[in-house]
Amino acid sequence: MKKILALLLALAMMLSLVACGGTDAPAEEPAEEPAATDEETPAASEAVEYVDPYADLAEDYTAQSEAIYHDILGEFYEAYEAAKAVENVSERYALMAIAEAKLMESAVMLPLTSNGGNYAISRVVPNTATSTLWGNDYERYHNVLVCTEPLTAEHRAELKAMWAELAGTGTWVDSAKAYVEEKGYTLKDSYTFGYSSDPLTWDVLNTSRSADSEAIINTYDGLLEYDSENILQPALAESYEVSPDGLTYTFKIREGAVWTDSQGRKVADVVADDFVAGMQHMMDAQGGLEYLVQGIIVNATEYITGEITDFSQVGVKAIDDYTLEYTLCQPTSYFVTMLGYGCFAPMSRTYYTQCGGQFGADFDSTAEGYTYGTSPDTIAYCGPYTVSNFTAENTIVFKANPSYWNADNITMKSLTWLYNDGEDATKAYNDTMSGVLDGAGLNASAVEAAKSDGVFDTYAYVAATDATSFMAFYNLNRLAFSNFNDGSVASTKTPEAAVRDTGALRNEHFRRALSFATDRGAYNAQTVGEELKYTSMRNSYTPGTFVYLTEDVTVAINGTDTTFEAGTYYGEIMQAQIDADGVEMMVWDPTADDGIGSSDGFDGWYNPEAAQAELALAVEELAAIGIEVSAENPIYIDLPYFSGSEAYGNRANAYKQSLETVLGGAVIVNLVECVDSAAWYYAGYYTTYGYEGNYDMYDVSGWGPDYGDPATYLDTFLPDYAGYMVKCIGLF
Repeated sequence: MKKILALLLALAMMLSLVACGGTDAPAEEPAEEPAATDEETPAASEAVEYVDPYADLAEDYTAQSEAIYHDILGEFYEAYEAAKAVENVSERYALMAIAEAKLMESAVMLPLTSNGGNYAISRVVPNTATSTLWGNDYERYHNVLVCTEPLTAEHRAELKAMWAELAGTGTWVDSAKAYVEEKGYTLKDSYTFGYSSDPLTWDVLNTSRSADSEAIINTYDGLLEYDSENILQPALAESYEVSPDGLTYTFKIREGAVWTDSQGRKVADVVADDFVAGMQHMMDAQGGLEYLVQGIIVNATEYITGEITDFSQVGVKAIDDYTLEYTLCQPTSYFVTMLGYGCFAPMSRTYYTQCGGQFGADFDSTAEGYTYGTSPDTIAYCGPYTVSNFTAENTIVFKANPSYWNADNITMKSLTWLYNDGEDATKAYNDTMSGVLDGAGLNASAVEAAKSDGVFDTYAYVAATDATSFMAFYNLNRLAFSNFNDGSVASTKTPEAAVRDTGALRNEHFRRALSFATDRGAYNAQTVGEELKYTSMRNSYTPGTFVYLTEDVTVAINGTDTTFEAGTYYGEIMQAQIDADGVEMMVWDPTADDGIGSSDGFDGWYNPEAAQAELALAVEELAAIGIEVSAENPIYIDLPYFSGSEAYGNRANAYKQSLETVLGGAVIVNLVECVDSAAWYYAGYYTTYGYEGNYDMYDVSGWGPDYGDPATYLDTFLPDYAGYMVKCIGLF
């Protein structure tokens, strides 16, 4: 159904493109007829007219996406498939790093930043939610500690040092409580913070958007959850066992846990079958999570693709009311690290069917009477909170669930989210200092305000970075020239200019020229300030320190056997392949982070000289297929930006200035105004398919890891609708 829908909508968009008006680039002049001569003109001197090499596939969007994908990302895909076929974990990591090197070299996306790395002021005691890099458990706030006054930077640093010493001992939280009370702080039982994007659904099994899952995560429990010391603890599973062959995981479900509705009325007991129902609904809905279990759980792929229709053949079963069993395709060392993500969430089968839900071929979220997940009042709760108020673009309030199995041990009795559209650059800071919010990151304007108020030196600290990678994406098959939901944010490109510009973006050297010409320091400084412009900067998709080898591994790099010792980080192997390929980018700095090495904290891409060299190669290659690129006939890049935010407007202008200056006017950046944040998100972040992307370059999306293996990143760039982020480059 997805493919049929993609085809129909893509055809509609291509027809609408013909009608779009306006221009931002001179129309290409028809080639002049060559003067008559007595000699035959050599073919090399004949004028070349650009013809889209994928135009003959325009009526089959999926086939067109497949062709473009394999032409541009085929080398990555081949290397990645080889890596996934290897059973030895360290060898797998090394081969995945080589595959990611190919992905980075393709320059279909430019790494930007991670979360954090900015100045902040907060009342929250650090590390009282888990700091685990993957999954969603770090967004569970029921056991955080929040004070009535902001913590000083000095006290925060001492608390972080204490955590580093106590993590793994089981004593951290009690020690943190004693510390803040000794320092004169008072703890409270409510937590209020800002948010910028409403959940579009409350069905955690039918979404992979962080704006959805970070809210819903507080309404249910998983099987296991990471605690504040980053140790997996029992949640709805009291215990589990693994078979000797590593293929079967058996969980003992906690008795006495219950489902309630939003009013606190009991719906049903939590039983093993709720995890079976949740898994089937997730596979039926195909909301972007299903790829996580393909090739992991027996027959998951076959059920998702329709090869089998009997869900009882899938490797998730309720042996009895309180015994749950997963059967895997092969031993998977990181399987339990996956359990904190939404695809493994339970769902009350009873409540779901009461809301019109069906399974298998009967599933239809558009059916009359289907209400599940459409609001906080149409889901069942088994977690620490129920939602008592959801006012769009205003407020979300979570109240403690008295029926929660662990209700006596939560520290936060309420969570309140207050909407901030970002138009007032100092609002979050002012609300934090006045006590409306319990913390906020400080953008450049807020930093100046805090310094002016005399509180910066006392309270401001540099927030830790995490494993989320925000990227800029290049659209390799642009078919939308206004937002898919309402026709807003319209491009001024003519159809002819659009075809030409997309043709240029399909050239690897041209994309590298764009990436190497981007001064990411100047870009990032507009939101976090000059002092911290490199602190959160990321240079790869998977963070270089995400995993490391636990044993010596020898792999071939361009045919040469190369040995990497135990302890070698993923990023170092990635860099070795990039260096061997002679590409001028640095994704790993062995001297960073006090000699530990890192892929963060420096700009390994901005290189004007390399940008100009790559542009020269691109100009030559593009001329050969009929696309002239010069200051007189530039390529135009549409970049949507949120004009309501001064910081985001400045950031877009920094990007424009950098690109146009370095590339000598051969590329012009069109700043396409989005008058509100919703229009900005609908240009790219809220899209479901590649053909809906209304941009040439988009910088409002990224990926955070779901489990502790590089596959959690690299799987998002699989073809054929399997990779969630590949839509960001205009495919599938």
